[in-house]
Amino acid sequence: MRMKYLWVIAALCLFIIFPSCSRAEPTILFGFIESVYYPGNEKPVERYSFFILPEDDDGIENISELYLYHDREGLRWLIKSDDWIQFTEDEKTWIGSRAIAMSEDAPLPRGQYRAVLVNKGGEKTERFFTFDSPVDIPHPFPFMSINNGIYRIDSSYPVNSLVCYDQQGNTIQTLRLSQMQGNMRDLRVSNSARAAALWAEDPELRSSALTEAISLR
Repeated sequence: MRMKYLWVIAALCLFIIFPSCSRAEPTILFGFIESVYYPGNEKPVERYSFFILPEDDDGIENISELYLYHDREGLRWLIKSDDWIQFTEDEKTWIGSRAIAMSEDAPLPRGQYRAVLVNKGGEKTERFFTFDSPVDIPHPFPFMSINNGIYRIDSSYPVNSLVCYDQQGNTIQTLRLSQMQGNMRDLRVSNSARAAALWAEDPELRSSALTEAISLR
């Protein structure tokens, strides 16, 4: 009996020292799809970004899969933890993809979507949201030039930023532009920047446009 009692005590101690992971399901606090336009041969090409704001008791590293459904059209996309993009903004971490697409470059259906989040324990949650960005590009495609250290932009989008890339093509800096033209020195562009592009946004319409990169050297 004494040996059995000691085994029970040992098991309880191990339970206290090594508590099991939480079994609570994850949460999707918010989700959205955004259309992004890029330069095309005859007209701008539309692509789509999908991101959610997740929450899990054991941290984002405990999340394994993210699904996106358009039930009416029978569409499904799977984004695994090894493939999704993760970024932090205002101390909030978002996960998702910038590679949502339809076959033959067909436009993404507007309407109701369903996001499903699954953690490593198999618990899941879902949330519905609406993608109602205009089917046609809402503003003329923007333009930017940089000559003799002076930048000029032509954009009808309410928010415009300079996206800076290093020699390997990685994004290293994003600078909000408050004027349609100005001196590059006033923007305090990083010395590591080798090229830059204009990122124009309409946050209310969840629509953006990205111009081709221009060399800074």
